Amino acid sequence: MSAAAVLPWSVQLLAALVVGAMVGSFLNVVIHRLPRMLEQQWQAQAREILGLPLEPRARYDLARPASHCPHCGHAISAWENVPLVSWLVLRGRCRHCRAPIGWRYPLVELLAALAALAALWRFGMGWQALAGAGFLWCVIALAFIDLDTRLLPDDLTLPLLWAGLLVNLQEHFASLPEAVLGAVAGYLILWSIYWLFKLLTGKEGMGYGDFKLLAAIGAWLGWTALPLVLLLASLTGAVVGIALKTLGHLGQGQPLPFGPFLAAGGAVTLLWGADLLQWWIGAPILR
Repeated sequence: MSAAAVLPWSVQLLAALVVGAMVGSFLNVVIHRLPRMLEQQWQAQAREILGLPLEPRARYDLARPASHCPHCGHAISAWENVPLVSWLVLRGRCRHCRAPIGWRYPLVELLAALAALAALWRFGMGWQALAGAGFLWCVIALAFIDLDTRLLPDDLTLPLLWAGLLVNLQEHFASLPEAVLGAVAGYLILWSIYWLFKLLTGKEGMGYGDFKLLAAIGAWLGWTALPLVLLLASLTGAVVGIALKTLGHLGQGQPLPFGPFLAAGGAVTLLWGADLLQWWIGAPILR
């Protein structure tokens, strides 16, 4: 008997929300620490290449040091670290120094919880829902890292790409040939646009991380999904860019990261791509 047959639907939804929020708490750690970990690695590599002695550093990774307030150093206890709930109870402030806790933390936790809920709702209890939630969690982390640092780390994009190919050995979201072609086409499409733009303007319009992210999305969803992903990413990017410029939050020539829009396009296509395409052209294309 399957787990879906044993557990009531309401229990499944609640479990998805709780697990998703817990994963969101971990994603906050990844979003904040991974770029800093990479920066330390690059500095160490540069010193080694230059023949300089390595600087002693305290351990800094996803597990250490323990969570603490960045303003006063107060160690965050377990009850202060309950996803969503603690932020609401503490009214968005550190219990020790009353410094504000950024809205980013509960937002990521909420998005991760909703991602788990959406995957369960879309695919039902099973491996496909778990894989879909994993994809959504990863693109959430990538989107926020790109917003903060204009960086899409290989540490996330490349494992996401390989995971998509492995998942589609069982054709959860696309056939394996479609997934392989999706990975290749996803990379080459943006690579070609990058070089065409650079040849015409002498400027770089996007980073190589964008190529790898679209390749990863193609590996998960197949090559037929890429036009919809790019359409959604381009439209939302244009709307957000115009809105930010109109409001004075984006200066002339100031770059707008494309990764968050690719992530959003991939997420929407994973969950509702088949319905959107069927509505748009009247024929089902995606699984």
